[in-house]
Amino acid sequence: MTATELPSAPPAGPIAAFTARFNPRLLAAAGGLCIALSSVFIKVSGASGATSSFWRCLFALPVLAVLARTEARRTGVRTKVVPPLLAGLGLGLDFVLWGEAIPRVGAGIATVLLAVQVVIVPVLAFLFLTERPDRRFLVTAPVLIAGIVLAGGFIGATMTGPDPLLGALAALAAGAGYSVYLLLIRLSSGPSTQVRSLLLATLSAGAVAVALGVPFGRLDFAPGWPALGWLVALSLIGQVAGWLLIAGALPRMPSATGAALMLLQPVGAVVFGIVLLGEQPSVLQLVGCAVVLAAVCFAGRGARR
Repeated sequence: MTATELPSAPPAGPIAAFTARFNPRLLAAAGGLCIALSSVFIKVSGASGATSSFWRCLFALPVLAVLARTEARRTGVRTKVVPPLLAGLGLGLDFVLWGEAIPRVGAGIATVLLAVQVVIVPVLAFLFLTERPDRRFLVTAPVLIAGIVLAGGFIGATMTGPDPLLGALAALAAGAGYSVYLLLIRLSSGPSTQVRSLLLATLSAGAVAVALGVPFGRLDFAPGWPALGWLVALSLIGQVAGWLLIAGALPRMPSATGAALMLLQPVGAVVFGIVLLGEQPSVLQLVGCAVVLAAVCFAGRGARR
């Protein structure tokens, strides 16, 4: 095979091409902090989980649609449709339940509890993709679960919300939904289709918010100001900017570095919750947060992908 016959990599989309100009560590750090602010925006908006999920998706769709059209023209690569839509079902469940958890257990703790996906994703990958988990996972899983029990307030007194136990359970269920999203989006997205995959997943997630919010009266189609302003910030900063920055950064870094930088999300959420919202996690909860973060970091160092 001559040099001219060598297969070439698919062309990168506009976001991947733009983010390639910058240091991926800075991009990942910025994206992580953007997502960490999401829990703050949700709590100060006072919106329910279904309301915050619906509006964050609705405001993100026009921006993603423009970027997706540019991506399609630039790359010429067709995107898969069904897997991102199915992934969006898990993402929508994550959005709604996480939004319900934040006012009950606190913005920071609710974000830390999403780390349960570190356990769930390898299990799903083993069940459906026959990927055997490594030894680090077997060591990390029980430690992570112990940290989640402490961080969630299942032991001792908590001071981060009016109903911390229900909030912790909702956050853990949200982490399960997020795990489904991560697994399916991994199978359907790449540098040439990442914006279109996110667009389809966001569309599906918004539909989940309607399906879960309307029957139970939890979806407000007219939240009014200033709640709507906070939800605009949630959509553009936490949804569009944060996720696209991370999507452009992670493929260009070693997995250990990426896993460590992703810890800025829960750490940032805890710090923002204390500084901006006046949350006061108990000592046991802070210990649990530290255990969770250490376990996630340890697991990430052993990940090959």
